[in-house]
Amino acid sequence: MDVSNILALHAAKFQSVTVEKETPLDVDTGFLTVTDLTPIDEDSYKSNLEEYLQMTARDGIQALVAALYSLPTQPSPDGPLAQLPAPTTQLPRAKPLPKPKPPTKWERFAAAKGIQKRVREKKVWDEERQEWVNRWGKDGKNKEKEEQWIHEVKADAPVDHDPVKAARDVRISRVAKNERQRLQNNARAQTAAGDREERKKDLEKTLATTRISTASMGRFDKKLDGEKKLRGVKRKFEAAETSVEQEKQASLAVLSKLDGDVKRARREKGTGDGVLNVRKAIRNVSKGKGGIALAREANRKGVKGKRGGKR
Repeated sequence: MDVSNILALHAAKFQSVTVEKETPLDVDTGFLTVTDLTPIDEDSYKSNLEEYLQMTARDGIQALVAALYSLPTQPSPDGPLAQLPAPTTQLPRAKPLPKPKPPTKWERFAAAKGIQKRVREKKVWDEERQEWVNRWGKDGKNKEKEEQWIHEVKADAPVDHDPVKAARDVRISRVAKNERQRLQNNARAQTAAGDREERKKDLEKTLATTRISTASMGRFDKKLDGEKKLRGVKRKFEAAETSVEQEKQASLAVLSKLDGDVKRARREKGTGDGVLNVRKAIRNVSKGKGGIALAREANRKGVKGKRGGKR
């Protein structure tokens, strides 16, 4: 019995696991991405868009799955796990690179003196306990004077002197000083660039002012090496010959400006705000109640006066 035709029909229903294209797919297993650089087939794209997109997505997923199965695996309670390699695709940064922080005062001093940075160990050796103890924190070496059972007190110390409290105050003040210096370094680093630019502009402005403060306006003064030439304000003059339309617009602009100045002067003269502040006067007379309350009170007094006259 020849079953080759049946097998061929059955195999035709399933596509091959090997993806072959004119342009090989770019598979990045580190990012689990597949890039298809094959040009779009316009006939297939226009005739049946949904089928074309499904076939393209199927080829990409098949290539990615094949690449994942080729990675070395290791057993685990949840099944075999594959370690993804490092990504090969260079992604752009969402934000620009951070600017290098300016050196602190101590870093500048260390660089000038050639002092190398040395990382201090978190543990130190305690000779009395004969064991390694913390340098800071709980049971730290820095609290040794506070926790010792006997203290040396000076002869001229006050009666209420507490050596434990004094040692604790010294340690706390030292921590506060370090924190204050850290905040000062941060503030100095944040304002270093801006202050430098402002200081540069102020120096240039001061230099320009001093150069023209002489009797000759700096014309005969000796110039420094690398000193830039002062740039004055260039005056702009209107053209001697203009068109009729331009001359008309210029004349109308002058007239409108004069008319606006006259109207503004009349308006200010009519209000009389410069002589008497009406709002302030009403507020003082009405004791903060306003003009409406003042008018009501005046009407009420007028009505009472009329009644008294009739009697």
